[in-house]
Amino acid sequence: MSLQRRLMLYLLACAPLVWSVALLFSVDRARYQVNELYDTELIRLARQVLATQRPAASPEAALPQLPPLPAPGAPDSGESDVRDLAVAVWDKDGRLQVADREGGSLPYRRDAVGFVDEAVGGRPWRLYYLQAPSGALVASGQAAYERDELVLSLVGSQVLPWLLVLPVLLFAMAWAVRRALAPIHELTGDLGARDGENLTPVADAQAPAELRPLLAAMNSLFARIESLLARERRFTAEAAHELRTPLAVLRAQWDVVKRSRSNEERARAQQQMDAGLARMDRLVTQMLALSRAESTAPVHAGADVDWPAIVEQVMGDCLELAHRRDIELVCDWPSSGRPALPLVGDGHLLTVLLRNLVDNAARYAPAGSTVALRMGEDGIEVENAGGPLPPEQLAALGQRFHRPPGQVEAGSGLGISIVQRIAALHGLEVVYDAGAGGHAVRAVVRFARPTST
Repeated sequence: MSLQRRLMLYLLACAPLVWSVALLFSVDRARYQVNELYDTELIRLARQVLATQRPAASPEAALPQLPPLPAPGAPDSGESDVRDLAVAVWDKDGRLQVADREGGSLPYRRDAVGFVDEAVGGRPWRLYYLQAPSGALVASGQAAYERDELVLSLVGSQVLPWLLVLPVLLFAMAWAVRRALAPIHELTGDLGARDGENLTPVADAQAPAELRPLLAAMNSLFARIESLLARERRFTAEAAHELRTPLAVLRAQWDVVKRSRSNEERARAQQQMDAGLARMDRLVTQMLALSRAESTAPVHAGADVDWPAIVEQVMGDCLELAHRRDIELVCDWPSSGRPALPLVGDGHLLTVLLRNLVDNAARYAPAGSTVALRMGEDGIEVENAGGPLPPEQLAALGQRFHRPPGQVEAGSGLGISIVQRIAALHGLEVVYDAGAGGHAVRAVVRFARPTST
């Protein structure tokens, strides 16, 4: 169900309900005011009759006659019909002294004081009893339906206009709902008209305040999607460019193998082809690792990192390379009882990070030297004795598929990029310097420093 239809149903259901509650409240207030008005008149009538009452000469004397009632159908002198009013006066012995035609039927209550609701002649009446100091009792009353008639007349004069206006009100609310939801319809049309390549932010300057958080979230999503697509396009383009060269080399080596005329020539060609396949395998492996690191969201939760297990696996993975190049791998741990770089994160990604650092250090260190891995309390250091790097090479570290000229060891130029991406996912940073003595190449993994704006 659409939001507009839902709002319309709510309004169509709530508006009559609220109107009915208001009507009941109006009836209650009108009844209260009418009762207050007529009760005051009954009190005044009883007091006036008591003030003008004179005792009869003898009990047998005729009762004073009140003016006759108007004939049926005659025009009334006021809104209230005198047939619905009654008055009666009794002496201290309970004998009726004064009464109109209706007053004679009023019940005598010796001890009654104030207002009493009672049936008179089969109809509900509102009676008021007033005790005189002389012992006389005065009663004034009014038929209840006269009050109800006035209440209904007052409320009806208000209800009829409201009933006539209610459809207009509902139509006005429907128009207001459509106008209020017009920005949503415009946003829907704008997004529906876009193609898959249009990720420009949606303008929110004229948007209602309720839609601005939604538009801000959408624009943020568009920015993340655009960044992701840009990374994917760049990665695809770079991968296609980098894979073209090793594939061409492998094809050439295969041609050499097929055309070899001697066993020695074929053996050399096969050896070069094996080396090319190894480079291709490493390149594909690094590209897959980079792709996974690029597509992973920042790590904000996880398990405590088990650094001893990670270091053991990394040393085992790099042992063959270190043995081939006569490199000694050394690992230093913090003092007893202190953890190494307390961190919560993805153990597999951190294994890839540390393996790339140790592999690079062992791959480019001078043969017969030492590669040191130092696990500190606030950082990790990987250092080899390769000598300080020129400033231009330090600046180029981390560029994809970039390898300094003159390298003998096979590589893809992606290792540092993978390390930096995994470090960023864990809130870490990687910095390079010349080591404590200024004659080495050292990579330091530490918590990222806050940047000033």
